[in-house]
Amino acid sequence: MKEISDRSATFFYELGILQTMKRSGQDYLGSGTQSIADHIFRTAMIGFTMAKMVPCDADKVLKMCMFHDLEESRTGDLNYLQQNYVNSDDEKALNHVVKGLPIEEEVSTCIDEYAAQQSLEALIAKDADTLELIFFLKEQLDKGNKQAENWIKASSQRLKTDIGKEIMQSCLERMYYEWWYSKDENWRRGSKNW
Repeated sequence: MKEISDRSATFFYELGILQTMKRSGQDYLGSGTQSIADHIFRTAMIGFTMAKMVPCDADKVLKMCMFHDLEESRTGDLNYLQQNYVNSDDEKALNHVVKGLPIEEEVSTCIDEYAAQQSLEALIAKDADTLELIFFLKEQLDKGNKQAENWIKASSQRLKTDIGKEIMQSCLERMYYEWWYSKDENWRRGSKNW
């Protein structure tokens, strides 16, 4: 058991790099700061919620979303321009990330299904990944980065499911801050007496 505990501790440290490793596309976009871990978290929340809306196996979608970028701790986040010049062995990197862990087989099976894009769960997980990018880009657009609009148009073409396209439309119809800063201005009242 000590060997598995030691290997798990090493894995948990490796996950930490995803919290500090920046997504590479931001340099080209010209704004925003988002780590790979930030991206994975919101992708997982989007995917899980979408799976409940469809419905399909939400636990499987959640796992696909959580695992879909684990290999980037070793390969980095190669954006689309970089991928024209660099071949990343994502499968090898992922195998090394999870080797010897009690989740090794489950992660591999899950990511194989995700990569094949044949099941509804895989399609939902991939759309969640794309939607997370679109939400990030919409936040940047709302903050004044006009280039983000071009990226949104390109990214939107990748959506495969009706629910993904519907959520994207809802995303684009509102400002990123409307969830807390609304017309009724409840945010001003708060509970503190200043």
